[in-house]
Amino acid sequence: MTKYNVGMIGYGWASGAHIDAINATSLARVTKVYSSRALNSAEVSAKHGVKIECYTDPDAMLREDDLHAVSICSYPYDHARHAIAAAKAGKHLIIEKPLALSLKDCRAIQQAVQKAGVKTCVCFECRFSSQFLTIKAAIDRGLFGKLHYGEVDYYHGIGPWYGQFRWNTRKDAGGSSLLSAGCHAMDALLLCLGNDVESVSSYATGSKNKDFAKYEYPTTSVTIVKFKDGRIGKCASVIDCLQPYYFHTHLIGSEGSLLDNRFFSTQFGALDKSKWSELSMKLVDSGDVSDHPYQAQFEAFFQALDRGKEMALTSLNEAIKTHEVIFAADQSARMGKPVKL
Repeated sequence: MTKYNVGMIGYGWASGAHIDAINATSLARVTKVYSSRALNSAEVSAKHGVKIECYTDPDAMLREDDLHAVSICSYPYDHARHAIAAAKAGKHLIIEKPLALSLKDCRAIQQAVQKAGVKTCVCFECRFSSQFLTIKAAIDRGLFGKLHYGEVDYYHGIGPWYGQFRWNTRKDAGGSSLLSAGCHAMDALLLCLGNDVESVSSYATGSKNKDFAKYEYPTTSVTIVKFKDGRIGKCASVIDCLQPYYFHTHLIGSEGSLLDNRFFSTQFGALDKSKWSELSMKLVDSGDVSDHPYQAQFEAFFQALDRGKEMALTSLNEAIKTHEVIFAADQSARMGKPVKL
């Protein structure tokens, strides 16, 4: 039974995936859409198979009493403004990544949410993928012992052939390689190793290929993360590569290692040390939003909302910890020296 009516703020590529995923959950349906361009409600409703009312004024949509939550899929530079307005209107929030383009704006969202008492979900949806649900379970069960090193890297060529390219190239829209895309990898690294980060050291560069010439910021960065207990991690964000999409994951622990979907562990005494064993899981292997596990994430959000609880894994407070590390990494790359958190 539908209990929660959801409004979309922004109507583009990502919002289409959000609408389909929300409508596939057991508790929520998208009933309203705001777009800066005029939309035909009948056409939008027919496309998504539910009755949807369209607005060109976000405040008018937010004033509707029968709206319980909003999903924010506007441009990143508008996220803070839209999220704060929605929170003040008493609407629960789903926010696409990145939360905002500055830590100051992230904090402003956090303050508005705390004051309004609304619940949140940030789209670090890779945490709900088959791959990282399996990896996190293996870590928690001690399959690899105590992790002391990990690397999670994002390789995805975002060039003129890709929908996001038209705005992602701008520094005031994309922000950085890590913020606009590689944030998924940094978030996955922190999921695996924890968020007790002491300092980061980052370097950035970029491709000479003319396809990436429009970018106003370095398109490749690599960040070394030092944790307070001495462990270290590495995260590369490469959006100027010419290769298939690759979400590289390598974890090293006291009792074993994981490499993508392969592993070795001393916890299985008879394993051949010269060969990898394989975990049966679907890898994160596409940048297409239609392939992302939004439905699982949104189902968890609305189920938690129905219990009056904050959702696990991807709440606003959890996501801000990842953004703190990302902004520190970008600062390190600009300054050319480590940055303490």
